[in-house]
This record gives sequence, C-alpha cells and structure tokens, in this order.
Amino acid sequence: VQLQASGGGLVQAGGSLRLSCAASGRTFSNYAMGWFRQAPGKEREFVARISVSGGTIRADSVKGRFIVSRDNAKNTVYLQMDSLKPEDTAVYYCAAGPNGIYKYYYWGQGTQVTVSS
Repeated sequence: VQLQASGGGLVQAGGSLRLSCAASGRTFSNYAMGWFRQAPGKEREFVARISVSGGTIRADSVKGRFIVSRDNAKNTVYLQMDSLKPEDTAVYYCAAGPNGIYKYYYWGQGTQVTVSS
C-alpha cells in the first residue's frame, strides 16, 4: 500500500484543518488506518485509528476535537481537526495495517501541521 498524506498547513489556535491520506496499490478497505504525529524533539504518538468496519479510537488528547473517517470508494482516510491548539503542532503521518492487530506496516510521508498561538 502506498500512502500519500496531505492537507497540513499553518492555522491559528482554535482553527480547523482536514488531513487526507490517499491509498493505492492494494485493497484499501481491507486495512485499518491510523494517524500518528511527531512533534520536534518528541517521540511519535498515536492520534486516531479507524477499523475496517468503521470503528474508531482516539487519543485522549484529541477526543472531542478530532474525528477520523474513511471513504473506501475514494481509498482515502481523513482526520478532521477542530479547536486546534499549539500543542497539536507536529508532522502527521497516516499508516495502514491489518484489522484487529495494532500494528502498521505501511506509512505515508507525513504532512506538517503548525498551530500558532
């Protein structure tokens, strides 16, 4: 699976962005999809996940603000980010892996999100 993330940018605190991750190469609908982020000087952290059936989980730090969704017809997973905070600033990565197993074998190149205060 090849993954291409997009939609990052610079936004003021309180603003919104929607990230997209387009997949190609294999059957997208067979994979669980995840979003991760890595801020400068910090380790990569989990943000959200959506299963094959559409079930979602999110990190506590983004609950109530971020929503993950998928469109299997478009081979795309989305991350809607609202009420953004400066601490959300990071490079965001999408990833794909087997459903039911919290491992990811395919990764996108990352898209930068910068939230100014």
